[in-house]
Amino acid sequence: MGKHTAKHKKIGLALGGGGAKGFAHIGVIKALEAAGIEIDYIAGTSMGALIGGYYAATKDIKTLEELSLGIKKSDIFPISEIIHMKNGSLFQGETIVKILDHHLTDIKIEDCKIPFAAVATDVKTGDEVELKHGSLVDAIRASVAIPMVFSPQEIGGRVLMDGGFSNPVPADIVREMGADTVIAVDVSSRWITAPDEILNTRDMYSLFRNALSVIEYQIAKNILKGADIILRPPVLTYDWTAFDKSAEIIKIGQRELELNLKDIRKKTGYRAPRRTIGEKFFDFIVNKPH
Repeated sequence: MGKHTAKHKKIGLALGGGGAKGFAHIGVIKALEAAGIEIDYIAGTSMGALIGGYYAATKDIKTLEELSLGIKKSDIFPISEIIHMKNGSLFQGETIVKILDHHLTDIKIEDCKIPFAAVATDVKTGDEVELKHGSLVDAIRASVAIPMVFSPQEIGGRVLMDGGFSNPVPADIVREMGADTVIAVDVSSRWITAPDEILNTRDMYSLFRNALSVIEYQIAKNILKGADIILRPPVLTYDWTAFDKSAEIIKIGQRELELNLKDIRKKTGYRAPRRTIGEKFFDFIVNKPH
């Protein structure tokens, strides 16, 4: 009776870092859910670890979106932490950890509803560190620990910092976890599209931000060759601290997935649902040339 018997391929979602630009990951996940496409594995770096880890633990994209819409820049970078610099870093990250603790208390990575891995970097050796066990909050905190911005995190005797320095978009990790089809979401390759801006930059903040983008791009370009589908939501005009723009960024991520949905269905075996005659007629009326 037209029953779909084709086996779906297992999908791995690799979510890259990019600060507030990473809110696009929420839109990508929303669009996958709306299309009826299941995510079997998630690996995330930095903001990708935060978004991916929360979703892997809860499978609740609605609450995650509501949380993101309520976050202000001052929640992530509170004035009190800027004034009282400690341990050589501008922000201790306590505020963001309190937000995570409230929703992910005592959850271990191995207990996530979707198999998950966070990526961090060993401060001493520069080695990539895959975090697949232990405290989910600690793993996320390590993955987002940008030097001079957030304090590093100690896990298992190793001091860890932002995963962007070793694996900015961990497509290879979700492949190793068992994914047949890898969807990678890159939101941080800024410098390629704006070289003049970088060359003309003089302030320290912008130079540091752009230098990090260059490093991440150079590392990621070879790793991304192993992805089956690479999504690059057009969020490059947003600053990585633009947390007040989350609604816009989420919509951009959602739209990027929708634009690539046909290719994703083809490569994963997830067919589009049959449409009724009424739905086809409505689509014709709405989309017919004027």
